[in-house]
Amino acid sequence: MNETIKMVHHNPKADQGQRTVFNQETAAVASKYHESFPGYQPTPLAALRNLAASLGIAGMYVKDESFRFGLNAFKGLGGSYCLGKYIAGKLGEDISQVDFDKITSPQTRDQVGEITFVTATDGNHGRGIAWTANMLGQKAVVYMPKGSVEERLHNIRKFGAKAEITDMNYDDTVAFASKCAEENGWVLVQDTAWEGYEEIPTWIMQGYTTLAMEAARQLGEVKPTHIFLQAGVGAMSGALAAFFADYYREAKPVITIVEPNKADCIYQTALADDGKLHVVDGDLHTIMAGLACGVPCTIGWNELNRYAENFASIPDWVAAKGMRILGNPAGDDPRVISGESGASTTGFVCEILQNASLEELKKTIGLDEKSVVLCISTEGDTDKENYRSIVWDGKYPSC
Repeated sequence: MNETIKMVHHNPKADQGQRTVFNQETAAVASKYHESFPGYQPTPLAALRNLAASLGIAGMYVKDESFRFGLNAFKGLGGSYCLGKYIAGKLGEDISQVDFDKITSPQTRDQVGEITFVTATDGNHGRGIAWTANMLGQKAVVYMPKGSVEERLHNIRKFGAKAEITDMNYDDTVAFASKCAEENGWVLVQDTAWEGYEEIPTWIMQGYTTLAMEAARQLGEVKPTHIFLQAGVGAMSGALAAFFADYYREAKPVITIVEPNKADCIYQTALADDGKLHVVDGDLHTIMAGLACGVPCTIGWNELNRYAENFASIPDWVAAKGMRILGNPAGDDPRVISGESGASTTGFVCEILQNASLEELKKTIGLDEKSVVLCISTEGDTDKENYRSIVWDGKYPSC
């Protein structure tokens, strides 16, 4: 595969009045639940005014998920909401009726017993599941694909989870976790969906809407014209695209999805536009480990097919550029420590606006001097050694 920026203009014909399960009401319930957790705080929304001015746009905002629950990534939102929904169901109650104190009470523990939750992860999702299980007094088993960083494995194990790195790629590791769940009577909590397995992934995706609600509230009267979301399987991006479409209605921002060249299953599905999901096989080798997924999430794609205008596929150096820009802010802009997956969208926006050879892509997206851009930095420096090699030493230079 050639290492270049590619983009397809999808131009959905969605009815903006259509509502899905990733709406404002769902986000309000998820937010209330998350607010009951010890240490909850809305993550910062960085207003990068100097960067916006240098790019020739009206505004640039980055939601910094490195502060989320001390986990250095947004994934704890999905894991905690999913486990909460599952336990609430065991109690015969709706998630809106329970909070952290109720779920962790001795009465609840006596009623539901000890549950083992199992998942496959590149790092952040598994860390969120391990953290939640630990917080709620339950157990977690986590499997990671080959090539996973030892630091991320350690971060999962420190919450008491049983975790190991397999010799399989991400999608095969997901299948392995599913098999283990069936054989051992564990509960599979995967942040991707396929036919016959969609309820729990829906809950995880609904948990992600808390960050979208926070961002909308923090923006206040400022309305973004463009939102850029990164995609692995498309779960987070699908949930957020649907939420923002519901929240802004007639003023829905233009939504662009960004993926790595070597794991661009959402891009390939949009490009084919044949009503089928398209899989990317192989090792999926990219520095954007959180996006190294080759099989689209069915639910996520359905939402993106409704609400995303553009789908982009980018080389690793674009994400590295985003990391350096966010880590070395212009003027008095706040610094955002963003990892390889987290900085992918910022890197893409900056490259589009700074590279004259990409003028047609800029026009297709509709970026101009009136544009207000929102990006989500989904993670911090979850691989500190690689973060330093990129930001300090210039690894993966622009080309």
